Amino acid sequence: MRAVENALNITIPDNARIIRNLITGIQYVQDHVIHFYHLHALDWVDIVSALKADPAKTAQLAQSISDWHNSSTTYFKGVKERLKAFVESGQIGPFSNAYWGHKAYKLPPEANLMAVAHYLEALDWQRDVIKIHATLGAKNPHLQTYLVGGMAVPIDPNSQNALNADSIAFISGLAKKALKFVQKVYIPDLLAVASFYKDWAAYGAGVGNYLAYGVFEQDTKSNTENLYFPRGIILNKDLSKVHPVDHKKITEYVTHSWYEYPDGDDKARHPWDGVTNYKYTGPKPPYKFLDTDKKYSWLKAPRYEDRPMEVGPLARMLVAYASGHKRVQEVVNYVLKKLNVGPAVLFSTLGRTAARGIETLVTAEMLPVWLDELAANMKKGDYRIHNNERWDHMATGSPGLWLPRGTKGCPWPLGQNKRW
Repeated sequence: MRAVENALNITIPDNARIIRNLITGIQYVQDHVIHFYHLHALDWVDIVSALKADPAKTAQLAQSISDWHNSSTTYFKGVKERLKAFVESGQIGPFSNAYWGHKAYKLPPEANLMAVAHYLEALDWQRDVIKIHATLGAKNPHLQTYLVGGMAVPIDPNSQNALNADSIAFISGLAKKALKFVQKVYIPDLLAVASFYKDWAAYGAGVGNYLAYGVFEQDTKSNTENLYFPRGIILNKDLSKVHPVDHKKITEYVTHSWYEYPDGDDKARHPWDGVTNYKYTGPKPPYKFLDTDKKYSWLKAPRYEDRPMEVGPLARMLVAYASGHKRVQEVVNYVLKKLNVGPAVLFSTLGRTAARGIETLVTAEMLPVWLDELAANMKKGDYRIHNNERWDHMATGSPGLWLPRGTKGCPWPLGQNKRW
């Protein structure tokens, strides 16, 4: 969609820009919280150890790091009893097949119980806040309201079937709920857990090159550079310089992919010139292992100036930090000070985990801002949601779309006589 708009130089209405930011923003917030609690936390949190926790001491710990309302002794006693019944049933579902009791777990029982309680709370929280997608995108996942030239969400203060004052108020309540949980639960938990695992700053450094296409447009210009999280590249972990992004320097290799290029599989091609000729040479299923010295994947290998690049939350936050993004710098510096560590920690598993939390907080803070912008447009009678021009062109476009955990480049050639 954005690639086509870029190719045809389409300017979308401001309301469409705002709604896209809201949809993407709440996706970031929900996805990062899910990633921390439901996909990642059990690498750090020992569920079985929580059964040894003293609920009173757990309450004391929770109240020392946050004023979140669910922090009483009675509350944590109830969570412990639920967890005990769950474990004793023998049907522990998502908590099975783990390394409970392993010496690598470092949290005390009370911290484990607190984390389990918030794991369960986050399940209910994420189900509620993503209703913003249902309101603005018709469903989640796979939203239905994106269109080339704008959005398919009508705005009409006099219709119950369109965005109106009531639906804006409903979304506002969910946005506030999202921000409150991030501020009072996710970030305090992140800092508490990280303080016990500072040695993980020595792991997961990665390739040291970071690419961010930028996200959250602040004007309606096609493929604008005016982005809340800026576009840029950092090379060799050097935060003193942010390089511009030039999509023409992106290439793809198929050396280890089950494809073939006509001029040789060791040659790189820009995505516009890409060829997808399938050639499976792997073992016949079922098999136990793949030979990674040969072709082993259906994925092509993208490179920037022939360098591997890291994308995702850490890349976005590093580029924003190095670009002088005031709020990102404030939160990054706060986290580093709280953990009593230096900037080098950012280039690690610990830093990558922290970056998700930082991005979540800064994005959640913007949800009410974007809602206020939308409400202000409606108040002055601006209900435009789509550019209704017709476009007949031959063109190419190449914006990048940032997903919560990575990025997607979208080079898009439009052939002659194609109508949009």
